[in-house]
Amino acid sequence: MFADLSFSINEGEMLYLKGPNGSGKSTLLRLMAGLLRPSIGSLTWGEIDVSEDEELFKNLIHYVGHQDAIKTALTVEENLSFWVNIKSGTHKKNNIREALNHFSLEKFAKIPAKFLSAGQRKRLNLARICASWAPLWLLDEPSNSLDVESSNTLNTVMSDHQAKGGMIAIATHSKVDLAGNYLDLPKFTEPKMLSWGGND
Repeated sequence: MFADLSFSINEGEMLYLKGPNGSGKSTLLRLMAGLLRPSIGSLTWGEIDVSEDEELFKNLIHYVGHQDAIKTALTVEENLSFWVNIKSGTHKKNNIREALNHFSLEKFAKIPAKFLSAGQRKRLNLARICASWAPLWLLDEPSNSLDVESSNTLNTVMSDHQAKGGMIAIATHSKVDLAGNYLDLPKFTEPKMLSWGGND
């Protein structure tokens, strides 16, 4: 359980979640993504409790967890189209091409995702956060299975997101050379309040 936990993320900021394995980093990200409900306390966007309009809130975030959010029967391009349509309601080919290029996936665009390697699947999972806009990114060990070049690409993508006023909460054991605030989770506790600021 979390105890006495209160923090905020504002436009252009990054929050690093620190702590040993089992300290609750992934659980906290799932709470922030709306996949879990806090038994007590509140999660707010600005001054609005996210429980008042959960569907709207889900459109404001991209969550990248340990499991790749990929439909293996669809091609790489179709997977990105699926996520773009969910987020924006429109199919934007330019966004998809840019996302594929960011993570060097353009040559795999027409290949079913089931044929991708672990690293390629991870890159596809990350490409979806570039294919459609969401102000808040929640990233749980996003550099797992990435090579050095792809990790550098991820750092660039995160930096660009911050420069545009985007917000990021990230749990990672890998080195990230980006400025941010740290939230140390020394033990698994129960949240009293979770909040962050930002415009929708």
